[in-house]
Amino acid sequence: MSITGSTPPEPFAPPAGIPSEEIAAHPGFRHLSSIAGIAVDLRYATPNNFVGHDLYSPYDCAWLHVEAADALARAVAWLRAHRPDLTPLVLDALRPQRVQQQLWDLLCGTGLQMYLADPARGSIHSYGMALDITLVDATGRELDMGTGFDDMTELSHPALEEGFLRNGALTEVQVANRRLLREAMMQAGFVGINTEWWHFDCGDRERVRQTFRRVL
Repeated sequence: MSITGSTPPEPFAPPAGIPSEEIAAHPGFRHLSSIAGIAVDLRYATPNNFVGHDLYSPYDCAWLHVEAADALARAVAWLRAHRPDLTPLVLDALRPQRVQQQLWDLLCGTGLQMYLADPARGSIHSYGMALDITLVDATGRELDMGTGFDDMTELSHPALEEGFLRNGALTEVQVANRRLLREAMMQAGFVGINTEWWHFDCGDRERVRQTFRRVL
């Protein structure tokens, strides 16, 4: 049957964003300090990052959406049961849209924008639904993952680990450490990506972009 004169569907419009200034009073977010059993070193709130300066001040970015915070608590519990000698170290959590745009602009023309989500589409960090994370031992020393955080080379790519293991660029210990981190995170509901061993999204990216509110 032919239908004439029907109104085309409205284009999808994501929910309105949340100003960074309002996060502390927002019930949908939880501060990292409320999650027992983790350590926190937000690298973009310090000069210890690839840009070399603090990108987050004056805002407190030690927040996660409550769904991601609950998932991180599950990862902590799993590690406590399986590797009580280790502690998750959060390197990045909520990253406001304005900071994502700064990073995108800084990497323009460098060939490294592949490591960032286009701000026009939205980083899952900007919804409080992504984590950059590693593991530290009982002395507070980071486990050897073969590269440091934000190492923008193929050696950081989980998708290429097996080849690097075969040619000796990564060791058995380094790959085992990465696998342990992935197991702890993925059993809690996080999803890794192919290009960064430290990055995990909480659940499905498209669901997040379509139904969650981005922090501006």
